[in-house]
Amino acid sequence: MTQDSLDAIADAVSTSSLPPVHLWNPSVTRTIDMRIARNGDWFYQGSQIHRMRMVKLFSTVLRVDEGQTYLVTPQERLAIEVEDAPFTAVLVEQHDSDESSSLVFTLNTDDKVIAGKEHPVFVEYETAGGEPSPYVHVRNNLNALISRTVFYQLAEWLEEREGVHGVVSQGCFMPLSESERP
Repeated sequence: MTQDSLDAIADAVSTSSLPPVHLWNPSVTRTIDMRIARNGDWFYQGSQIHRMRMVKLFSTVLRVDEGQTYLVTPQERLAIEVEDAPFTAVLVEQHDSDESSSLVFTLNTDDKVIAGKEHPVFVEYETAGGEPSPYVHVRNNLNALISRTVFYQLAEWLEEREGVHGVVSQGCFMPLSESERP
């Protein structure tokens, strides 16, 4: 892909407007029966939410406070269950330019994230030598679980630097193995 298409993606990402949930301090906090499954599907009272517009709307008002994920409005803070991460990275594209390459992730909400210093890719392991759980940072303590297919695609772009394997995006080297994470 060309630098022009990467610039268009960067412009779209930077102009996407999110509500200022970090500024809201609602006086009411309660729990609702909403769950985001590990695969990124959203459920309300046990039924899957199939309307993508609703999922997209809810995803814009997510906030994590002290390890708990909430839907936040100026009036209420609603605790929800998140099995792993609130987003799932379902696609990745590598965009090459003269200076460097960039990894652009598409989330299950159709949002795009350009990996780099502010949006690092990282891998967590529940147990040493266990299955990897790869993520890309989205915003404000919110991450996207990288789907298995996307993780395999990242593996095709691995680079080795001083014995460390990782991927590069926007000039930022991001280690992908458990012993190599800073």
